[in-house]
Formats: sequence, C-alpha cells, structure tokens
Amino acid sequence: MSLAAAPFTSLPTPLPAPERTKTRLLELIKRHGPQTAQDLAYKLEVSVPAARRHLCDLQDGGLIESRTERPGGRGRPQHVFALTDQGEASFPKTYSGLCVDVLRHVQQLFGQGAVMQVFDARSAEIAARLQAEVPLSAPLPVRVQAFVRVLCEMGFDAVLEQDGDTWLVSKRNCPNLTVARQFQELCVSELTMYQTLLGVPMTRETRIACGQSTCLYRIGP
Repeated sequence: MSLAAAPFTSLPTPLPAPERTKTRLLELIKRHGPQTAQDLAYKLEVSVPAARRHLCDLQDGGLIESRTERPGGRGRPQHVFALTDQGEASFPKTYSGLCVDVLRHVQQLFGQGAVMQVFDARSAEIAARLQAEVPLSAPLPVRVQAFVRVLCEMGFDAVLEQDGDTWLVSKRNCPNLTVARQFQELCVSELTMYQTLLGVPMTRETRIACGQSTCLYRIGP
C-alpha cells in the first residue's frame, strides 16, 4: 500500500545572524529608549565590541544616531544610541488608517465639502513650499524636470517622457494610496496643486487608486 506524500510547506528563510542581531538592537532601543553600547551588549548577551560593530553598521545606514545624555538628567554624561526618524519608520505604523478615520469624521461632522477644503489647504501649503524649487520664471522644460524631481523626493517614483508638444509624467508609486482609494478629493486637489505649481494645463489619464499601474499626467496644450 502506498502512502501519499505529505504536502511540503516552505518556511520563511531566517535572517542571517548579524541581521537578527541588528533587528534586536533596533527593537531594544525602540522599547527602552536611548541605550549605551554596554547596556545593549548585556541585554543581547554579546561582547561590547560586537555590539559596537552592529551599532556602527546601523548608524552608517541612518537608522540610529549617537549622542551624549545625562542619565535621569544628572550624573556623568553617557554616550547613547537612539533611533533616527528613518529608524522609527522601520517599525509598523498606522498613519494611513488614522488619517482615513479622521477624514471620515470630518465628513460626517461638517459635510462632504469639508474634506475637500482640508485637502485644498494642504495642497496650497505644499505648493507654496515647493514654488522655490519649481520657479514659474523658468522655461517649461526646466520646470517640468524640477517638478518630477520633487515628486520623487515625495515618494511618488516619477518618470518623465516627451510626447510631441506635451510632457508625460508617470507616478509609479502612491505613498497616499489608502487615503486616495477612499477619498478621491485627494487626487482632485493634487491635480489642481500641480497645475498651480507648473502654471500650465495638466490632465490626469490614469490613477493607481483606480487599479491602474501608474498615475499618468499629460502636461501642455
């Protein structure tokens, strides 16, 4: 009698030991606040030089920073390691869910138009901040290229192409996708902001929030 082979379930590949140690170091700093190399080595049960090597790697990667603090506000200054903003961002966050909840309450309390007013105020503030980087006095090709650089810095992974007399800008990532899927006002407001920033007409032909692979914008006549 033959026996059926048991189904094989692949297990996730474990992190290499050095990476596991770095992850544990980040978790310890996250949970307990700024720590000395000695404290971290003790908690990890590794030597201080070994802990320092991993800390240097994390510091080179921009995940932690070193600074001097007095424990409890007094005593001798200590050299400690703390998370940077990039290090904080490596831990799970629920900002998008919180944003959607807040906007839903704004809509319920003040009406549909209130959400649009919130997005328009945000867009006006962003446009004012970016105007120096995309000056209206510059020629259109220069403005468009600067505009795409700004989009990339904002996390949109944008690319630029020319199609005859028009420019095509493709945003291949939407860092605000959770919000954009539930509040199309965000995309409407962003389009208005882009036109204000560039000072020329612009149309949007595709949207990631609608299930397409990119947000495609056509700039020009």
